[in-house]
Amino acid sequence: MSDMDTLIIEAKKRNIRIIMDLVVNHTSSEHPWFQSALQDPNSKFHDFYVWRKSIDGDVPNELQSNFGGSAWTFVPKLGEYYLHLHAKEQPDLNWENPMMRQEIYRMMNYWIKKGVGGFRLDVIDLIGKDPDQLITKNGPTLHALLKEMNQHTFGKDDLVTVGETWGATPEIAQLYSDENRNELSMVFQFEHINLDKQAGKRKWDLKKLDPQELHQVFSKWQTELAGKGWNSLFWNNHDLPRIISRWGDDHEYRILSGKMLAIYLYFLQGTPYIYQGEEIGMINYPIQSIDEVDDIESRRMYDERIQSGYKEKDIIASINAKGRDNARHPMQWDASKEAGFTTGIPWLPTGDSGEINVAAALDDPNSLFYTYKRLIQLRKELPIITEGTFKPIPTGKAAVLAYMREYKGEKLIVVVNFSNKSEQFFVDYNQQLKKILIHNYKKEVNHVLLPYEAYAVLLH
Repeated sequence: MSDMDTLIIEAKKRNIRIIMDLVVNHTSSEHPWFQSALQDPNSKFHDFYVWRKSIDGDVPNELQSNFGGSAWTFVPKLGEYYLHLHAKEQPDLNWENPMMRQEIYRMMNYWIKKGVGGFRLDVIDLIGKDPDQLITKNGPTLHALLKEMNQHTFGKDDLVTVGETWGATPEIAQLYSDENRNELSMVFQFEHINLDKQAGKRKWDLKKLDPQELHQVFSKWQTELAGKGWNSLFWNNHDLPRIISRWGDDHEYRILSGKMLAIYLYFLQGTPYIYQGEEIGMINYPIQSIDEVDDIESRRMYDERIQSGYKEKDIIASINAKGRDNARHPMQWDASKEAGFTTGIPWLPTGDSGEINVAAALDDPNSLFYTYKRLIQLRKELPIITEGTFKPIPTGKAAVLAYMREYKGEKLIVVVNFSNKSEQFFVDYNQQLKKILIHNYKKEVNHVLLPYEAYAVLLH
């Protein structure tokens, strides 16, 4: 705790606020609350969780865990099932219990008093669940609970809150992030994240990304939240594969495609998030065998698919493309042993960091790191990025994406080539070019877009 106190204090000196990851949908099965609930059905903590009796000697209903299998686990001693929408070691809290809610609020206020800058609320769209009606996301009590949480905790301070909401639509996101509703600052929505899976299938059933479909999703969120809510902008997090490996090119065009992805995202309206290693272009960590996998979701999928007759090489290919371990290998600081992360043995291997490490990025003036630094600087300098209107620009090319931002007579145009092939395209500006804000190639902006070329220009 002394380390945490020091971190908060030293960060504040540098005008940095620490936002904490807050998990309030579930606890660990080793948490004292749950241990008390297991030992004594009359304990006040028993009703802190969701319990049901069996139905005809079987599970209460067909609810499934997000990691596969039933969402119910039987406790013989109690003759009851408890609910876990994730692993059985993660029992869901009972948000219908006002005493439990007050304990959560007390805990949150403890951290607020310590000086944290806000919270990232893990799977927060699950707390209003109604398991008897098979409702998990966006349940009937969700927004009332968030208003109550806001009132009792972070609503009294200048704090940032972002909810992880896998089931959000633009309409639902407006409810969360409309400042007049007193719920959250913003949410993470994942509609763009699911575009490379086959329709109606799980994320492991892959299809090639359609850049225009991706552009349509981002455009929809930019348009429908304008003036009514606030966007979160992200490519990566701890549950997703590395974006360069996923939708860029992690070989010949690693840096150029990484810059393209950053440029496309950073001129949109919303709050951008950088996941550790994204700014130096870290890539997926391929494995050869399930024995190398730590992630429970990947391991359960592997077992299910082996039993269903899938070929092992196809399952491993899916894990290498989408597995969560890809983002969980340690940060690569330099080219030394264990990438400068530790002198011990890390939870997952660091591998050969080679040229992909912080030291190399800082030494190279053309590195992806300095592109991110420039993009952040532009966002601070140009109100058009935070305040301007958004309009997609049709390109007639499957891989070429373009959009315009406009504010107080100024126009900003972003053009990217989302492929490893050259494309013919040029925006007819109809106005005088004022300034090239950023460009990932050292060449003129013209009608030939090279592989993964991206630029942003400001017009009079």
